[in-house]
Amino acid sequence: MDPKMDPKPLLLVNTSSLSPARREIAVPVLDTNMGSLKLPPALSPKSRAISPLAQRRRKMSVKGSSVHSSDTPPHSADMTFFDQGLIQGGTSGYTRLQLNRRNMTNVEISPGNDIRKMANQSFRRCIITGPNKIQPEERQACAQIMTAMKMRDKYINDNPNFLEKIREELKIENKNKTEPDYKHPSKIVDREFEGKSKHGFEMVKGVFEAWEETGNKTRFVAHDVQEFFDDLADLMDIIASGPCKSVAYNRLRVLEARFQLHLLLNDHLELLQQKAVSHRDFYNVRKIDNHVHHSACMNQKHLLRFIKSTVKRHPNDVVTVKGGKKRTLAQVFHDLKLTPYDLSIDTLNMRAEKTFHRFDKFNTKYNPIGQPLLREIFLKQSNHIKGRYLARLTRQVFDDLESNKYQFAEYRISIYGRKPNEWTTLAAWVVDNMLFSKNVTWMIQVPRLYKVWRKMKMLNSFQEMLDNIFRQLFEATIDPSAHPKLSMFLEQVVAFDSVDDESQRERGYYDEMPLADAWESLENPPYSMWSYYMYANITTLNKLRQSKGMNTFTYRPHAGEAGDIEHLAATFLVANSINHGILLYHSPVLQYLYYLKQIGLSISPLSNNLLFCKYEDNPFPRFFRRGLNVTLSTDDPLMIHVTKEPLVEEYSVAAQVWKLTSTDLCEIARNSVLQSGFHPKFKTYWVGKNYWKPGVQGNDVARTNVPDIRVQYRNELWREEHSFVAYGKHHHEKALKSAKIEMKKVEAEKKG
Repeated sequence: MDPKMDPKPLLLVNTSSLSPARREIAVPVLDTNMGSLKLPPALSPKSRAISPLAQRRRKMSVKGSSVHSSDTPPHSADMTFFDQGLIQGGTSGYTRLQLNRRNMTNVEISPGNDIRKMANQSFRRCIITGPNKIQPEERQACAQIMTAMKMRDKYINDNPNFLEKIREELKIENKNKTEPDYKHPSKIVDREFEGKSKHGFEMVKGVFEAWEETGNKTRFVAHDVQEFFDDLADLMDIIASGPCKSVAYNRLRVLEARFQLHLLLNDHLELLQQKAVSHRDFYNVRKIDNHVHHSACMNQKHLLRFIKSTVKRHPNDVVTVKGGKKRTLAQVFHDLKLTPYDLSIDTLNMRAEKTFHRFDKFNTKYNPIGQPLLREIFLKQSNHIKGRYLARLTRQVFDDLESNKYQFAEYRISIYGRKPNEWTTLAAWVVDNMLFSKNVTWMIQVPRLYKVWRKMKMLNSFQEMLDNIFRQLFEATIDPSAHPKLSMFLEQVVAFDSVDDESQRERGYYDEMPLADAWESLENPPYSMWSYYMYANITTLNKLRQSKGMNTFTYRPHAGEAGDIEHLAATFLVANSINHGILLYHSPVLQYLYYLKQIGLSISPLSNNLLFCKYEDNPFPRFFRRGLNVTLSTDDPLMIHVTKEPLVEEYSVAAQVWKLTSTDLCEIARNSVLQSGFHPKFKTYWVGKNYWKPGVQGNDVARTNVPDIRVQYRNELWREEHSFVAYGKHHHEKALKSAKIEMKKVEAEKKG
């Protein structure tokens, strides 16, 4: 064994002399300051033979000691520990840990010890030890995995996030232990918006570029499209690599097994820490529905009651025009030969049934009573009544969330890209109806419907659609005073989404693919092209907005519900988090990469159950056990859920089917907050004052009800995996250098 990697002394305490009652409550406590603990006679060299390795360490100081496994790089020694056992070793660089749980633990328990306090301090850890030597295939795989992670960093770090700029502000606000005030957007007449700034912008081959017209004339641009597709091709090669598959699969299996062991050893300690927290439980920790479509955010009973009451109270409202003739709401229902009394849940026929692998049939369920006209009247904001009914319905949903207090939502609303002025219409609907709430943020979803608009001759090219989606955003950023309603609305928008049926056939990946300005085909661009152009335009827009001190947006698309694995590869490079992602189960390399980078997955098992994946086959519980950053969401409560609290319904079903504990549920809820786009000042109150930091530093158990034990366990294993990859890459580079030196020697000998 390399002396530099020789572990520090291991402290073991024999509890075999304890009475059965005392031994039963013995709790292992790991404390880096263990100098005050005395070694029991059972482990003294005089009373018991010890191994040669232990004899060499006998004279070393116990105080401040810790232990790391022999297969862990030195720089990760602070994160791995032996829980209990007897080490036997030699000089061959091989260490074996034999567990002896019945008789060995870390510390002797005295009657005066507070078991809850001890539970807060530490927990049992299981460490895998073995030969230091890493296999050639593992070295190669680690180097490739590290390359993939660097690819992602290149794109994500280029997309600015306003969190960095407000951390100083957060440090001041953290001193206040009360919940931050929500500043409700005031009326337009009370707002003063900034005038036009000296910036310019233009679209170049599908991507907007912006610049300062004075000063240093900084240009705001994104990575080139060719660079993206080159990186995507390299990433697909890494995903298909045999050594990478083997290493990723094995590491994921080990992570899953270690979580099961963690629960066996520590679930009672986690429960103790939860019980020690006053007031907090699963019901009053913050839970955010990260993936829910606004047009389906209510349940069927709510919509039914609203339609009935509206028909009764406003029968003479003119709701549509047909053939130049105005039609009232009463006339529409008369033509359908229906009265409010006739309506029922069954009449609405909006529950998603018999839709498995039929995304087209699922979408038709948005139509009440199977009538697209009723969807236009009640569930659209762009109609003859300017979305008045949908605004009332939305306000009622907001009121329900606010009365609940602990549930929040990020509602997705559509921008289609078929017309240049869609943003103006949408912003006016939101602002005029004051659809703002402290429990809600807005996300913009862009349906990938280029094919539809192109066939209707509403567009001439893909670039024109991108222009319609992003041009008004650049105009409102440069001159907010000319777009006051849009500027106000954008303050409440946190992210962009890209949605549609992923199972549809698309053109395969190839090198000679037309770019956005040349894409005039009647076919839809492939998912990877959508991903790049959405990312690139959002990045440029964010850089411009950040330079002016405005809020920025993340990219959180639908991916991995169906379709090709390349979708998940594209989002690995450019997405901040994704919705669904269940197909990661079929790609161990991508799954491991998503774990290492902790990319958020907002999964909707009940929705998947109706479309592409049966509930019992859903990989959510496996992802969770392995430590991926997963949370639960509702997707479409209108077609799926039956209760007034669809998000709690989602959690409840998952808890029953997959036997999730209270700690599991609270951890999933905490993930939902971290994945969300809510302002950091709220996250500091909901999660902890340093919520962005890994490990227990970023967790306040009094707010999240997630025990520090669980958070520390997740962080330690995550750091171990990063250390493993870095260690393997280091030895791969070392082996390559050695091979080059050896090759030069051989060449020199030949020449000699």
